[in-house]
Amino acid sequence: MSTAPSGQPYRLLTVNNAPARAKLLIGRVTTNLADQYQIEHVGNCLSKDEVFEKVTELNPDIICCASMWTPEEAAEMHSIARSVKPEIKTHAIPQGLQVREGPDAIVAHLSEALPKLLA
Repeated sequence: MSTAPSGQPYRLLTVNNAPARAKLLIGRVTTNLADQYQIEHVGNCLSKDEVFEKVTELNPDIICCASMWTPEEAAEMHSIARSVKPEIKTHAIPQGLQVREGPDAIVAHLSEALPKLLA
């Protein structure tokens, strides 16, 4: 008997200039965490210019910046998101992780990081 996911369904917004890859990798993460959390990937921003509008429109619970962004860029995007929704949870994948270690490393990183963020 499997345990039901805890809490509400969480709405996740990504910031990734490769939206198909973001959708694929987040899909793998949500599958990994399905026994603990209901996570719905509600959308993607191609750049920081879309963050304000997408957070306003989609009302996500979490915003996650891909590893292509510098820590400063991710912090700016998180700040924009918090200006719309102060309680939004934020996460930035370490810069360069995708290039250095590939997509499996991203999935492993998020599968570990998101439960800590949501706890």
